[in-house]
Amino acid sequence: MPMLLYLHGFLSSPASSKAVQVREWLAHHRPDIEYRCPLLTPYFGETAQTLEALVKERLPDPVYLMGSSMGGYLATWLAEKYDLRAVLINPAVQPSVLDDGYIGVVLQNYHTGDRYVLSEAHIAELKALSSPAIRRLNNYWLMVQTGDETLDYRLAVEKYRGCAQLVEEGGDHGFIGFERHIPAAILFLSGR
Repeated sequence: MPMLLYLHGFLSSPASSKAVQVREWLAHHRPDIEYRCPLLTPYFGETAQTLEALVKERLPDPVYLMGSSMGGYLATWLAEKYDLRAVLINPAVQPSVLDDGYIGVVLQNYHTGDRYVLSEAHIAELKALSSPAIRRLNNYWLMVQTGDETLDYRLAVEKYRGCAQLVEEGGDHGFIGFERHIPAAILFLSGR
């Protein structure tokens, strides 16, 4: 049975709106695809171990990736390492996104209330997961909205040049109207 691994954004959770939309859509339309969305902490070494264990336990069965924001960054790392298909929604593309203002500050998860304090070692773990050059162009579908107030969409458009891309005018970092693209995203992931 194929598995879709949804990777939520920084300080988000499996309760994020897009994660819930994907889970509910699959349950209704594609129950043949197992949905997994683990809670990802900003302790990136631990998160990487969790994600790799989930992928390795399913291979050689199909594993599909869908990542939003920081989840898109992590999905890219997994897609490159394991040759997996990925849909990236307003992804973070540079590990330096957390360089300023996050070390030593108490951070709180938007959904769970969990608190975290990042050290330079955690940022180094994030940087170790970087995929500076995209080698598997056909494995990605980039979805960005130009109104993203958190990340510069142009950085993603450049990084994933040569990959399938959907660039929508306006919108925001949460990707307004995302649910209307779920059917096409699942078709892309399943190679159809």
